[in-house]
Amino acid sequence: MTGKFALSFVTWKLMVSCAGTALMVAALTATVKAQETVSTSPSSRPAVSPVAEDTRYRIGPGDVLTIIVRKTPELTMEAVRVDQRGLIRIPMIDEGVPAACKTESELAADIKALYLEYKTNPSVEVFVKEFQSRPVAVTGAVDKPGQFRLQRQVRLLELISFAGGPTDKAGRVINVIHAGGPDICAKSNATDSGDAAAQSLSIYKLDDTERGLNGANPFIRPGDIVSLPEADQVFVVGYVYQPKSIPLKDKPITVSRAIAMAGGPQREASTSKVRIIRQAEDGASKQAIPVDLNAILKLKSPDIILLPNDIVEVGASTSKMILNMLTGTISSAVSQGVVRAIP
Repeated sequence: MTGKFALSFVTWKLMVSCAGTALMVAALTATVKAQETVSTSPSSRPAVSPVAEDTRYRIGPGDVLTIIVRKTPELTMEAVRVDQRGLIRIPMIDEGVPAACKTESELAADIKALYLEYKTNPSVEVFVKEFQSRPVAVTGAVDKPGQFRLQRQVRLLELISFAGGPTDKAGRVINVIHAGGPDICAKSNATDSGDAAAQSLSIYKLDDTERGLNGANPFIRPGDIVSLPEADQVFVVGYVYQPKSIPLKDKPITVSRAIAMAGGPQREASTSKVRIIRQAEDGASKQAIPVDLNAILKLKSPDIILLPNDIVEVGASTSKMILNMLTGTISSAVSQGVVRAIP
């Protein structure tokens, strides 16, 4: 009996020991997994800073450079022009040195490497003396259209701001014409005519560009012509306080809104004698659409949406014109008459 009890006690201790070991292993495994989860969670990973954009000016054909080699005046050049192949000629070097698409510091390092064969640790500096390779132009509905010469990389929105920004007549799109041809500094250029045609014109939405969206705010290429076409217009004439043309932009303009934007109808105007003169589909004839402004304001008639080149004509009220003429005649006569006192 005593032997059986001893054997049972030993077995029980063995089971307890195994259970404790299992618990320790499970706890250790859970700790390791937790550490792995923490180490691989997105919040614990070190933040990767975005790569800064390289906006340094890159030399191009036509630029005039100044090359200074310290303590070696015979190698210094005050003005050396980059040819159309992107090469320059420097003393003691027989072949042309590639300069296009390089920054000033990059070209200086290349020239220093070439002169190491003849000089001990030469100090070379390169400066752009005349920026001639990157002319661009801004035309159309901007405040100050003109030509600009880039001295660094400039995005579309910044260039438009240099031109004074869009005017009130600017439309909804920006056309960028790549008149300078393919960018010689691009990593790859299109080879077939279809790709070349697609690269010759880029169209962006003005609103997207003004918000600085990456897809609508590219870097400007040398020779680019940026054009902001004027928006389609409607015209309000007749008996309104401010006859004017109104550009059609994002929101549709109705006939009542157009009249309001023109200052509203004058006193002599007949709000029931408004008409829209619209170009017919054939382009040769016109049609007149009668409009009752009173009915529109009373929500008894639909407010017609205007189309490009519509002319809104506000007619005159004959009775109001006659009344105003009589009032003006009587006032003139009274003012010119002799004033007599009544005793």
